[in-house]
Amino acid sequence: MSSVPAAAAPRKNRPQVSLTVLRKEQLSPHMVRIVAGGEGFGDFVDNGFTDSYVKIIFPQPGVTYPEPFDLATAREALPREQWPTTRTYTVRWVDEAARELAIDFVVHGDEGLAGPWAAGARPGETLTFTGPGGAYRPSPDADWYLLAGDEAALPAIAAALEAMPADAAGLAFLEVDSDADVQPLSAPEGVQVSWLTRNGEPAGSSRLLVDAVAGAHWPAGRVDVFAHGERGYMKALREVFFTQRGLDRSQVSLSGYWAQGRVEDVFQAEKKLPVGKV
Repeated sequence: MSSVPAAAAPRKNRPQVSLTVLRKEQLSPHMVRIVAGGEGFGDFVDNGFTDSYVKIIFPQPGVTYPEPFDLATAREALPREQWPTTRTYTVRWVDEAARELAIDFVVHGDEGLAGPWAAGARPGETLTFTGPGGAYRPSPDADWYLLAGDEAALPAIAAALEAMPADAAGLAFLEVDSDADVQPLSAPEGVQVSWLTRNGEPAGSSRLLVDAVAGAHWPAGRVDVFAHGERGYMKALREVFFTQRGLDRSQVSLSGYWAQGRVEDVFQAEKKLPVGKV
């Protein structure tokens, strides 16, 4: 995830944090919010990015891990096939006063690992992750903002909208499954939020997001772009931003959060290959 104005967090072993699930909120048919806190909250250090992300750790069923549970220790002590699984998620908000944070999960039935866990999570369960990382916060020097993403990017885009000055102007394009998945967002009056509904078309296979961004009337002035989501979408938007619009790379935060038909382990491995380059 690359962007300006803030420098990206350095690549290093980030601290492990263990929180307690406090409550669950059903935001829409396909999105669940987990609010967590507890004694471990003091180990979490907010980095100030609106795309702040953590890697949630899921122990493998049937594997006994060294106590206390620690990802780095498990990877040193056990064969790779027994390592815990990680999934990357955006921190939606942090409430330092209440000592809570929220993470929103896209849920499609029993599909995947993290979504079903979130759907079935109960207060008192443990949420363990490493992080946070991150690289983007709306640039104060921009004349206007352009934000684009699918459900996976909705939490980061919502956080970015909330962090903008009250007089900010711009365009935000959010692709979701249906009208039932549209959520109330807090955005500056000058930012036009457009919801794009697939109406049953599989996520990652639509042209809605790309066509909306490419066909939009772009205001004059220097734009600050945040476009994150399915990898194929981001490759197509790369052509819009750099080839059609001639933007400088310093203006654009562009990242593929996921890839259609890929679990995260395969998706992350492919980032090193030509197919995975965004």
